[in-house]
Amino acid sequence: MTLVARNSTGEIFSDVVGSPYYVAPEVLCKRYGPEADVWSAGVIIYILLSGVPPFWGESEQEIFEEVLHGDVDFTSDPWPTISESAKDLVKKMLVRDPRKRLTAHQVLCHPWVQVDGVAPDKPLDSAVLSRLTQFSAMDKLKKMALRVIAESLSEEEIAGLKEMFKMIDTDNSGNITFEELKAGLKRCGANLNESEIYDLMKAADVDNSGTIDYGEFIAATLHLNKIEKEDHLFRAFSYFDKDGSGYITQDELQKACEEFGIEDSHLEEMIREVDQNNDGRIDYNEFVAMMEKGNADFGKKRYQNNFNIGFREATPVY
Repeated sequence: MTLVARNSTGEIFSDVVGSPYYVAPEVLCKRYGPEADVWSAGVIIYILLSGVPPFWGESEQEIFEEVLHGDVDFTSDPWPTISESAKDLVKKMLVRDPRKRLTAHQVLCHPWVQVDGVAPDKPLDSAVLSRLTQFSAMDKLKKMALRVIAESLSEEEIAGLKEMFKMIDTDNSGNITFEELKAGLKRCGANLNESEIYDLMKAADVDNSGTIDYGEFIAATLHLNKIEKEDHLFRAFSYFDKDGSGYITQDELQKACEEFGIEDSHLEEMIREVDQNNDGRIDYNEFVAMMEKGNADFGKKRYQNNFNIGFREATPVY
């Protein structure tokens, strides 16, 4: 988020400060005022609604280029299910010309944020349902790999998901029960019967404990661009490839299942689903193919031709 430190005039600032994901265009031009904070707040609302930042790239420079010139995506999932009023507010907060951007007072007066206004009381982000559904269709090995990746991410990268977990885990036990998941999905407007909710619960509960713990929730709701970063893929593969041979064998997979508390794992079937050359083991290329399978449908449309894009999915820590 842009950090505003007033100078002697109290109006115009010239230092480039703040996290690159939240910085306003005029900050990069080194001439800005309090309007920059409205931009940063708009970025935060965008992230809370969609789970991803509006401007992203592999480096700070790429992010800054997107901030200055990139288009804001309001078409990819979950935006089609988000209200027009919410989109209207975010669009008016992310106007590059600070003179045409909403003021802080106008933001507070917008119908979407007004008391008894049009913003629904849905503390569970709509993206969670689509990601849980998507996670339920994944191979068991891919689910375990996602758990490995989730555990390697920083607090900043998963800050939004952490807040969602706390919203659903209403008794603060550190585990989401079936009743808590059902209540959370109901609050976000999901029209699912109990058997469908049970299926989602079972899919996310990788260790079959009967609840979804924090690590399982983060793994199940990660944005899929996290999966395709090379360092994350290699780290996950190395977790399973205990001896560093370049292959995941049945014995190594058995060991991993034991570490995850997974019983009745059907190891031969798990390997067969991924083993493209039928040699009874999984090499790195086969592992990557499994991790990338089916992900493109959930990617940002403007990155369909260059999908290995990473970003820090973050919200500020106050």
